[in-house]
Amino acid sequence: MSQCIKELSLDDRPREKLMQQGAAGLSNSELLAILIRTGTQKRSALRIAEELTASSGLYQNIACVHSVAELAKVKGLGPAKAATILAALELGKRIAAAGSQVKLKIESPQKGAEILLPRLRYEQHEKFLVLLLDSKNQVIRMEQVSEGSVNSSVVHPREVFAPALLYHAAAILVAHNHPSGDPKPSQEDKELTRSLNETGIIMGIPLIDHLVIGDGIFFSFREQGYLDK
Repeated sequence: MSQCIKELSLDDRPREKLMQQGAAGLSNSELLAILIRTGTQKRSALRIAEELTASSGLYQNIACVHSVAELAKVKGLGPAKAATILAALELGKRIAAAGSQVKLKIESPQKGAEILLPRLRYEQHEKFLVLLLDSKNQVIRMEQVSEGSVNSSVVHPREVFAPALLYHAAAILVAHNHPSGDPKPSQEDKELTRSLNETGIIMGIPLIDHLVIGDGIFFSFREQGYLDK
């Protein structure tokens, strides 16, 4: 039987430790244990959290989960705890993306990736997003225009430029993820980028970049010279 959190010293209890040291001083498992709150007779909340975060499990077992029912299958978690965890994860993603949008001007591929990596990195299906930019390349809005299967997301230029027209964007940056974690672009990615670039020139809404998001890394069509051809 694992040790109950109440049996730990005050300095080792996740909630008390957070109050003393701040959230940054806690491990992934300790932060997750606070959300789980209580465990079972055989497994404490901290033990459940440790198992979920072992060997990068935080990312493999939690960040990729999209439904309460799926996460609630973990022993020691029920629908209520699963919902709490998913809500916290979604808030984290939104804060990471929204904070960057407020502070960042898209001056480089890296700046765009800072906004889009938190949103796309752990998605299990391909999603295609467009960042709408003003005349100073500042983000007006983020729109998802397509969601596909594990390996593909079908996108048409009209779907990409429709929100750009609606919100009077001066330029756009588009991005999609590769669930495999490898951001190397496919031939379809290259053809789509060429089509979007040509459409943007005709419409007067230039495509400043197309980012392919992998597992912590990304590919920039602009950086690799594809949009200069």
